Amino acid sequence: MLVSMKDILKHANENNYAVMACNSVNMEMARAVITAAAEKHSPIIINLGVGQMAKLAHPTEMVPLIKGLAERVDIPVALNLDHGMKYEDEIAAMQSGFTSVMIDCSSLPYEENVARVNNICTLAHAKGICVEGELGHVGQADVGDNEELDLYTNVAQARDYVNRTGIDCLAVAIGTAHGDYPKGMIPKLDFQRLAELKAELKMPLVLHGGSGAGTENIKKAVAGGINKINVCTDAFHAAEEAMKSAWAQNPKTSYLEIMMIAEKAIKKFVSDYIDIIGSANRYGYGNVISDSKE
Repeated sequence: MLVSMKDILKHANENNYAVMACNSVNMEMARAVITAAAEKHSPIIINLGVGQMAKLAHPTEMVPLIKGLAERVDIPVALNLDHGMKYEDEIAAMQSGFTSVMIDCSSLPYEENVARVNNICTLAHAKGICVEGELGHVGQADVGDNEELDLYTNVAQARDYVNRTGIDCLAVAIGTAHGDYPKGMIPKLDFQRLAELKAELKMPLVLHGGSGAGTENIKKAVAGGINKINVCTDAFHAAEEAMKSAWAQNPKTSYLEIMMIAEKAIKKFVSDYIDIIGSANRYGYGNVISDSKE
């Protein structure tokens, strides 16, 4: 069932686990992600980025598809706008049927960030739509600016930001980055800052740049209070590697077969990730299955 991301993250926050938010740009990806979650009895969030929608995943096609897939399963599914930056993008997502929007004004001066996000919250909350904000700078892995401590989320400022904007969850900067890290590199995360943020805010916290962050880092981040983890690059890589392997074994592998292979690989990746972040057997629609990890 398609629900507000606020409901999903409220339960995750109260019960100390995280929910995967996976970017899904076509039918095969969306189906793989939702099916994997359903089989694990886990809530799931589908992310659609503005750039992805412009290139391939047009909302007039993807939103009805995701709604249809969500109606087939007995788990909560949320549809979230990923890294919306423009007012028009946020409004378009709300009108299209998204149940959550992320407004990223983190690169703007602080007061402008607050004002813009507060405006979106006012509009979204009137429609029952969840809003995610971002404070601090989540860098680009290939640039390495995720290691600049001055760009991490400031605890005192975060308190003010949450109070004045009215957001439902906050994306924090603690050392992760978007995209691919240099080969062999695992980022160093500021878990002390995460602990301070969670203690101060006591609300759902979001980790962007979940791809390539390292299994132990992810587990520790969840234990420290992260409730939503954005994943994109690693899901793409799972499909890419499976397709490359299939073609290497048989260059005549058909388009139909290759799409099925990619979907199967993404499904396995999502299933394994759900186990890592602890959301398996947590939540069925209208029925909390368990508050334990057993």
